[in-house]
Amino acid sequence: MAARRVAVIGAATSAGSHHAGQERAPAALRSAGFVTRLADTGLDVTDLGDVAGATFTPDEMGATARGLAAVVQVARTVADAVAQALADDRLPVVLGGDCTITLGVMAGVQRHDPDAGLLYFDGDADLDTPDTTSSGVLDAMGAAHLLGLADNDLARLGPRWPMLSDHRLVQFGYDETDPESNRESNPADVQRAHPGLVRFTGPQVRADPFGCAARALAALTSAAEGIVVHFDVDAVDSRDLPLANYPHYGLGVPLSVAAGVLPLFYGVPRLRAAVFTEVNPSYEPSGAALTRYVDAVAGSLAAALTGAGDLASPP
Repeated sequence: MAARRVAVIGAATSAGSHHAGQERAPAALRSAGFVTRLADTGLDVTDLGDVAGATFTPDEMGATARGLAAVVQVARTVADAVAQALADDRLPVVLGGDCTITLGVMAGVQRHDPDAGLLYFDGDADLDTPDTTSSGVLDAMGAAHLLGLADNDLARLGPRWPMLSDHRLVQFGYDETDPESNRESNPADVQRAHPGLVRFTGPQVRADPFGCAARALAALTSAAEGIVVHFDVDAVDSRDLPLANYPHYGLGVPLSVAAGVLPLFYGVPRLRAAVFTEVNPSYEPSGAALTRYVDAVAGSLAAALTGAGDLASPP
């Protein structure tokens, strides 16, 4: 397997979040060795720096899509950078930033691959909408906008609306009890409303991470030409890794399990982009947790892209 050429793209934004902090993540990840970790394995890596940035600003109390203009501006800039990286025959590796950047990544990828799908490895389902929100936080609405459950400039970033059909989105590891980002918490209701949507809840993934990963990939690769992998650090139990902007205690997988599963996702031949979101470096100032995170996720990505190790079975 030939090693991929990589473009690292920083999206230093917390515009769509609950508060500031995530805009510092790309710089912190670089300082912790993310880019170096990839390059040291022999990958051809170019770092494009931070192509966009915005810091959380409070909106009106009754806003149902807080910071929408700033979120859309950042996402559009990310889309342009991702599209250019693909045109240059490089794999976009996007360091965020809050989860709204993934809409920009998908929009950029779909300029080259209109039928690309998304593996959404996230501690939240992010199915809240401006109509159902109690917070107005767009960071909790990413999947809803991708599926066309909302209709605004953010949902219409891509070449078509909705950006994703049900069968081209796989949700992996989410907390099915969270009322703020998973309004349709009854699995039967979700299945009726979205019959093609494949979902693996947090308890399912914790019980059988590699079995769920294999089934998730089988479903997505049969439906999509290319695949984007979104990894939100809050899919990891915050007791193990206290970096998630919105902590999940006792709900996520251990970091070691995430590091074991991620190479399976990154090893697919049709990988179009990898997105890393929700790291808030202010939560653990010593840097020890950030170093563990970089070793795990950058190591997983590098192993997959260089063909190192056996990616077909658990470590």
